[in-house]
Amino acid sequence: MQEPKIPSDETERLATLHSLNILDTPRDDRFDRYTRISARIFDIPISVISLVDRHRQWFKSTEGFDATESPRNISFCGHAILGDEIFEVRDALRDPRFRDNPLVTDQPNIRFYAGAPLEAPNGHKLGTLCIIDTIPRQLSDDEKVKLKNLADMVVGEMAGYFDAETGLADQAALLNAGAKCVD
Repeated sequence: MQEPKIPSDETERLATLHSLNILDTPRDDRFDRYTRISARIFDIPISVISLVDRHRQWFKSTEGFDATESPRNISFCGHAILGDEIFEVRDALRDPRFRDNPLVTDQPNIRFYAGAPLEAPNGHKLGTLCIIDTIPRQLSDDEKVKLKNLADMVVGEMAGYFDAETGLADQAALLNAGAKCVD
Protein backbone atom coordinates (compact mmCIF):
# COMPACT_ATOMS: atom_id res chain seq x y z
CA MET A 1 0.00 0.00 0.00
CA GLN A 2 1.22 3.46 -0.85
CA GLU A 3 0.35 6.16 1.68
CA PRO A 4 -0.67 9.53 0.21
CA LYS A 5 2.01 12.21 0.13
CA ILE A 6 1.56 15.42 2.09
CA PRO A 7 0.78 18.46 -0.12
CA SER A 8 3.44 21.17 -0.26
CA ASP A 9 0.89 23.70 1.05
CA GLU A 10 -0.24 21.47 3.93
CA THR A 11 0.01 24.09 6.70
CA GLU A 12 -2.03 26.64 4.75
CA ARG A 13 -4.42 23.95 3.49
CA LEU A 14 -5.17 22.78 7.02
CA ALA A 15 -5.57 26.39 8.20
CA THR A 16 -8.18 26.95 5.47
CA LEU A 17 -9.97 23.71 6.32
CA HIS A 18 -10.03 24.47 10.05
CA SER A 19 -11.13 28.08 9.48
CA LEU A 20 -14.37 26.80 7.96
CA ASN A 21 -15.39 25.23 11.29
CA ILE A 22 -17.08 22.44 9.33
CA LEU A 23 -15.19 19.43 10.72
CA ASP A 24 -17.23 17.28 13.12
CA THR A 25 -20.44 19.21 12.43
CA PRO A 26 -23.76 17.34 12.17
CA ARG A 27 -25.10 15.99 8.91
CA ASP A 28 -26.59 18.68 6.73
CA ASP A 29 -29.07 18.20 3.91
CA ARG A 30 -27.23 20.83 1.86
CA PHE A 31 -24.38 18.33 1.56
CA ASP A 32 -26.36 15.09 1.75
CA ARG A 33 -28.23 16.00 -1.43
CA TYR A 34 -24.93 15.96 -3.36
CA THR A 35 -23.97 12.48 -2.21
CA ARG A 36 -27.50 11.22 -2.98
CA ILE A 37 -27.45 12.84 -6.43
CA SER A 38 -23.95 11.54 -7.16
CA ALA A 39 -24.92 7.98 -6.29
CA ARG A 40 -27.91 8.19 -8.62
CA ILE A 41 -26.21 9.99 -11.52
CA PHE A 42 -23.35 7.50 -11.61
CA ASP A 43 -25.46 4.48 -10.60
CA ILE A 44 -22.95 3.73 -7.89
CA PRO A 45 -23.43 2.37 -4.35
CA ILE A 46 -21.22 4.82 -2.41
CA SER A 47 -20.70 8.57 -2.59
CA VAL A 48 -18.83 10.64 0.00
CA ILE A 49 -17.92 14.25 0.72
CA SER A 50 -14.59 13.77 2.44
CA LEU A 51 -12.51 16.45 4.16
CA VAL A 52 -8.84 15.57 4.63
CA ASP A 53 -7.61 16.61 8.06
CA ARG A 54 -4.11 16.16 9.53
CA HIS A 55 -4.43 12.46 10.45
CA ARG A 56 -7.88 11.50 9.17
CA GLN A 57 -10.37 11.96 6.42
CA TRP A 58 -13.68 13.03 7.89
CA PHE A 59 -16.93 12.48 6.03
CA LYS A 60 -19.30 15.45 5.94
CA SER A 61 -21.80 13.35 4.02
CA THR A 62 -22.06 9.74 2.90
CA GLU A 63 -24.47 7.75 0.78
CA GLY A 64 -24.22 3.97 1.01
CA PHE A 65 -21.47 4.05 3.64
CA ASP A 66 -21.91 4.25 7.42
CA ALA A 67 -18.44 5.35 8.55
CA THR A 68 -17.82 8.93 9.69
CA GLU A 69 -14.05 8.96 9.17
CA SER A 70 -11.02 6.83 8.38
CA PRO A 71 -7.25 7.25 8.81
CA ARG A 72 -5.65 9.58 6.29
CA ASN A 73 -2.75 7.20 5.69
CA ILE A 74 -5.08 4.67 4.01
CA SER A 75 -7.29 7.22 2.25
CA PHE A 76 -7.80 7.42 -1.49
CA CYS A 77 -8.86 11.05 -0.99
CA GLY A 78 -5.42 11.88 0.41
CA HIS A 79 -4.06 11.00 -3.04
CA ALA A 80 -6.84 12.89 -4.84
CA ILE A 81 -6.08 16.25 -3.16
CA LEU A 82 -2.56 16.21 -4.59
CA GLY A 83 -3.82 17.06 -8.08
CA ASP A 84 -6.27 19.30 -9.87
CA GLU A 85 -8.08 16.68 -11.95
CA ILE A 86 -10.36 13.76 -11.16
CA PHE A 87 -8.31 11.06 -9.39
CA GLU A 88 -9.54 7.74 -10.73
CA VAL A 89 -8.62 4.21 -9.70
CA ARG A 90 -10.35 1.86 -12.13
CA ASP A 91 -9.52 -1.42 -10.37
CA ALA A 92 -7.99 -1.07 -6.91
CA LEU A 93 -7.12 -4.79 -6.76
CA ARG A 94 -4.87 -4.35 -9.79
CA ASP A 95 -3.36 -1.04 -8.68
CA PRO A 96 -0.11 -1.56 -6.70
CA ARG A 97 -0.81 1.62 -4.69
CA PHE A 98 -4.06 0.20 -3.30
CA ARG A 99 -4.36 -3.58 -3.76
CA ASP A 100 -3.40 -4.31 -0.12
CA ASN A 101 -5.19 -1.27 1.33
CA PRO A 102 -7.63 -2.28 4.13
CA LEU A 103 -10.40 -0.30 2.37
CA VAL A 104 -9.88 -2.66 -0.59
CA THR A 105 -9.26 -5.95 1.22
CA ASP A 106 -12.02 -5.36 3.81
CA GLN A 107 -15.20 -3.27 3.99
CA PRO A 108 -16.19 -1.36 1.94
CA ASN A 109 -14.26 -3.51 -0.60
CA ILE A 110 -13.34 -0.63 -2.89
CA ARG A 111 -12.64 -1.65 -6.46
CA PHE A 112 -13.39 1.65 -8.18
CA TYR A 113 -12.75 5.15 -6.85
CA ALA A 114 -13.08 8.55 -8.50
CA GLY A 115 -12.53 11.72 -6.48
CA ALA A 116 -12.92 15.32 -7.58
CA PRO A 117 -10.89 17.70 -5.39
CA LEU A 118 -12.86 20.28 -3.41
CA GLU A 119 -10.84 23.43 -4.06
CA ALA A 120 -11.41 26.40 -1.75
CA PRO A 121 -11.55 29.88 -3.29
CA ASN A 122 -7.95 30.42 -2.13
CA GLY A 123 -6.79 27.36 -4.11
CA HIS A 124 -6.31 24.90 -1.25
CA LYS A 125 -7.74 21.39 -1.67
CA LEU A 126 -9.99 20.61 1.30
CA GLY A 127 -11.04 17.10 0.35
CA THR A 128 -13.11 15.43 -2.35
CA LEU A 129 -16.49 14.53 -3.64
CA CYS A 130 -15.84 10.89 -4.41
CA ILE A 131 -17.75 7.98 -5.84
CA ILE A 132 -16.92 4.38 -4.97
CA ASP A 133 -17.97 1.03 -6.37
CA THR A 134 -17.35 -2.59 -5.42
CA ILE A 135 -16.72 -3.51 -9.06
CA PRO A 136 -14.10 -2.13 -11.46
CA ARG A 137 -15.26 0.58 -13.85
CA GLN A 138 -14.10 3.64 -15.74
CA LEU A 139 -15.58 7.12 -16.04
CA SER A 140 -16.27 8.59 -19.45
CA ASP A 141 -15.08 12.12 -20.19
CA ASP A 142 -18.69 13.30 -19.80
CA GLU A 143 -18.96 11.62 -16.39
CA LYS A 144 -15.72 13.30 -15.28
CA VAL A 145 -17.20 16.68 -16.20
CA LYS A 146 -20.35 15.86 -14.22
CA LEU A 147 -18.35 14.81 -11.14
CA LYS A 148 -16.22 17.97 -11.35
CA ASN A 149 -19.34 20.13 -11.69
CA LEU A 150 -20.92 18.48 -8.65
CA ALA A 151 -17.70 19.00 -6.66
CA ASP A 152 -17.73 22.68 -7.62
CA MET A 153 -21.31 22.89 -6.38
CA VAL A 154 -20.28 21.32 -3.05
CA VAL A 155 -17.56 23.97 -2.75
CA GLY A 156 -20.27 26.56 -3.43
CA GLU A 157 -22.16 25.23 -0.40
CA MET A 158 -18.96 25.38 1.63
CA ALA A 159 -18.43 28.95 0.42
CA GLY A 160 -21.31 29.81 2.72
CA TYR A 161 -18.77 29.10 5.43
CA PHE A 162 -16.04 30.98 3.56
CA ASP A 163 -15.45 34.63 2.59
CA ALA A 164 -13.71 34.60 -0.80
CA GLU A 165 -12.49 38.20 -0.46
CA THR A 166 -10.68 37.76 2.85
CA GLY A 167 -9.93 34.04 2.56
CA LEU A 168 -11.37 33.55 6.06
CA ALA A 169 -14.36 31.63 7.29
CA ASP A 170 -17.43 33.87 7.26
CA GLN A 171 -17.64 34.00 11.04
CA ALA A 172 -13.95 34.84 11.23
CA ALA A 173 -14.36 37.39 8.44
CA LEU A 174 -17.18 39.06 10.36
CA LEU A 175 -15.13 39.15 13.57
CA ASN A 176 -12.13 40.45 11.64
CA ALA A 177 -14.20 43.23 10.06
CA GLY A 178 -15.75 44.07 13.43
CA ALA A 179 -12.34 44.33 15.05
CA LYS A 180 -11.25 46.80 12.35
CA CYS A 181 -14.31 48.97 13.03
CA VAL A 182 -13.47 49.13 16.74
CA ASP A 183 -9.84 50.13 16.10
